[in-house]
Amino acid sequence: MVSLIVAVAENNAIGYKNDLIWHLPNDMKYFKEVTLHHHIITGRKNYISIPEKFRPLVNRTNIVLTRDLSFFEEGCIIKHSLKEAVDFAKEQNETEVFIIGGGQIYKEALEKNMIDKMYITHVHEHFNADTFFPEIDFTKWKQIKTEPHFADEKHKHAYTFAVYQKIN
Repeated sequence: MVSLIVAVAENNAIGYKNDLIWHLPNDMKYFKEVTLHHHIITGRKNYISIPEKFRPLVNRTNIVLTRDLSFFEEGCIIKHSLKEAVDFAKEQNETEVFIIGGGQIYKEALEKNMIDKMYITHVHEHFNADTFFPEIDFTKWKQIKTEPHFADEKHKHAYTFAVYQKIN
């Protein structure tokens, strides 16, 4: 199964200047819980945006996509196409590989109809951004889980964890 995991604002914003726009500790915890012990696929720029002390993400097989044939990162598998990355994970008997960004990787995976499941944290706010998540035709997806959360002292914005399964 190929899944994606993303936090998206109401205006589809997901990033600004190669960084996160919001601080939602519960979303970071959720991301870790969902992806732990799985293969994750990320674009090089998205990977580099992860603070160095957290790279590569522990207890996950980090696959970094790049067109740069000389790119190397200790503890990572480097691949040069999304198909090559997904095939590698499947060859390792991965049951659920996660695409974790960035925007171009999400767009390509969705356009090529590669995604079976989406884990979306809907952030209930609009943000200034330079990276956006693609528009989704939700008539092709069934929501199988929803978990709303209100803003609080640690979370400035309300958000909802939602999981969507592709309708075949």
